[in-house]
Amino acid sequence: MEGKRLVLDATILIRGCFGRRVRALLADHADQADRRGLDAAICMEALHSLLSIVQVVDDELLQHARDEALARIRDPEDWPTLALSLQLECAVWTEDQDFFGTGVATWTCATVERYLRG
Repeated sequence: MEGKRLVLDATILIRGCFGRRVRALLADHADQADRRGLDAAICMEALHSLLSIVQVVDDELLQHARDEALARIRDPEDWPTLALSLQLECAVWTEDQDFFGTGVATWTCATVERYLRG
């Protein structure tokens, strides 16, 4: 996944903890990923695994892009994800239609593998 970046919205991260498909996609395309299977009952272990390949960004670092993100997105609670995408100039992996039409590329679980392999 060298040189490829994605901003993941919260739903994708939650699916990464509970759903095998998202976790598998992340693991298959990240050098540091733990390729062991996930026991759904051990959510904290899954979160720890995701945090080894996902970088968390504090909302404070996104404040200067806040107004632009809020102007573009329908759901104001999603502004941090969009702000980060705008700052990094990269796509968002999401299933949330509120990101569609915001001016940033979006990938869904059904299509993100094409991006990661390409």
